[in-house]
Amino acid sequence: MIEVIGLLQNAITPIVQDPRGMVAIGAGLAAGGAVIGAGMGIGRIGGSAVEGMARQPEAAGRIQTAALILAALIEGAALFGVVIGFQLQGKITL
Repeated sequence: MIEVIGLLQNAITPIVQDPRGMVAIGAGLAAGGAVIGAGMGIGRIGGSAVEGMARQPEAAGRIQTAALILAALIEGAALFGVVIGFQLQGKITL
């Protein structure tokens, strides 16, 4: 176990000493996390909308409209996260 910790410290030390590496990691995490979160959110909305339409077919139009609006809001938040990731990536100077 001690050998693994030493190897990890040796692998991370150049990244920590050079802030460009940390910015690159942050940019990747921002963009990836935003997309993963949006996918999970839209999946939940879609599943719940289909379940709601199956339970009350007469309310399908209202449920579909609400689901589309919520999906658009989630996509907006995801786009914001991806843009922040790209802006962080633009801060990396070689």
